[in-house]
Amino acid sequence: MSKIPLIIIAGPTAVGKTDLSIEIAKSLNTDIISADSMQIYKYMDIGTAKITEDEMQGVKHYLIDEVTPDTEFSVAEFQSRAKKYINEIYSKGKIPLIAGGTGLYINSLIYEMDFTDSKSNYDLREKLQKEADEYGVKHLHEKLKELDSDSASRIHPNNVKRVIRALEVCLDSNDKIGDFKRDLKLNENYHPIFIVLNRDRNILYERINKRVDIMISSGLVEEVKKLMNMGYTEDMTSMKAIGYKEIIKHLNGKYSLDEAIYIIKRDSRRYAKRQITWFKRYDIAKWFDLDEYKNLNEIKSSILSFIEGNLKSL
Repeated sequence: MSKIPLIIIAGPTAVGKTDLSIEIAKSLNTDIISADSMQIYKYMDIGTAKITEDEMQGVKHYLIDEVTPDTEFSVAEFQSRAKKYINEIYSKGKIPLIAGGTGLYINSLIYEMDFTDSKSNYDLREKLQKEADEYGVKHLHEKLKELDSDSASRIHPNNVKRVIRALEVCLDSNDKIGDFKRDLKLNENYHPIFIVLNRDRNILYERINKRVDIMISSGLVEEVKKLMNMGYTEDMTSMKAIGYKEIIKHLNGKYSLDEAIYIIKRDSRRYAKRQITWFKRYDIAKWFDLDEYKNLNEIKSSILSFIEGNLKSL
């Protein structure tokens, strides 16, 4: 077999990726590499809905609790570490399983993306973030529209991180950020078996709202207090994540707790919507609507059949 098969289980936040990926990994006797840009951080457990030791059910997980929250963790760093773990898993005769909802992380594996010359300009990034905070996200998006209208049409104004990254590329290197569907080629080293999980939008939003309530009752406020006491500050990338930045503003007196919870729920729903839009651009993905199945076993059986069919064609 010349290409390494990669099972990818993706989908929006709170759709049910964790439970299903565990079941699939157990059935195939394999390990999981997380493609979640927040679960890589140590100590950030409640707000990232990080899988617990018990929930892992003995399945080995990579790229969880990988770095401390003050570490700038790039897509390039993810790609480098994930490729190493893919080879490690495959060398044991297992099929690597990638599970997560961070589209750029998944892109870095299935497309030919060379980051060797890619440098991040953190000063420029910080300046742009301050502009967004001061003048609003629409101001930043308009700026991108002037410099790179193609990217501006693809990137939602609320996706501040991607708007800033696109502006960084424009301003720092006089280049433009690529459209992966048009500009990127599939990585010839891997054979992706790409699965996207989805649900009815209203059901998904209910699950997101419930998850936020569980995070609060599980001690998210205390978790953020602890992180701040450890010296982790609101200007760090990790602490700008949904759930953390709102609780920091609550602790600083800008929001009441109810306001913070409302905004976390709203922005999590918006994030899920952006994730769905992102995954719709993959021609190679097979979508599974989880609401069409009676139970987890039925979903698992259907997905395993899809995976086995793909493996036979290799």
